[in-house]
Amino acid sequence: MNSFIILFDGVCNFCNFWVNFIIDRDKKNVFRFAALQSEAGQTLLKKFKLSTSDFDTFILISGEEYFTKSTAAFKIAKELKSILKIFYPLIFLPEPVRDFFYDLVAKSRYKLFGKRNTCRIPSKEEREKFLE
Repeated sequence: MNSFIILFDGVCNFCNFWVNFIIDRDKKNVFRFAALQSEAGQTLLKKFKLSTSDFDTFILISGEEYFTKSTAAFKIAKELKSILKIFYPLIFLPEPVRDFFYDLVAKSRYKLFGKRNTCRIPSKEEREKFLE
């Protein structure tokens, strides 16, 4: 069985909405999470030689490879018990086209959805899904 780690912007309300969405639909229990700003997130960013300060995308890690932007979103959708699975075939569109739309939302996410002062703190029930 595959397992995945999702690195997300811990202060972004929009990102936190999607973390909750994924947790609620992760029926196979394959996803783990870490805020990009957390120690675990920073360690994984360094491992993959990714920016430790540019949080314009979330990152999906699968084994020794990682995915960003629309590719990560489609791969996550494919694994969920959700209607979002129907969008997975769009992964065959050219990446620059897919990422153009991803970037439109990502660049405006704080303005549209707001920002927290601190990173998300998982509930007691969610703790097993988050890396320390």
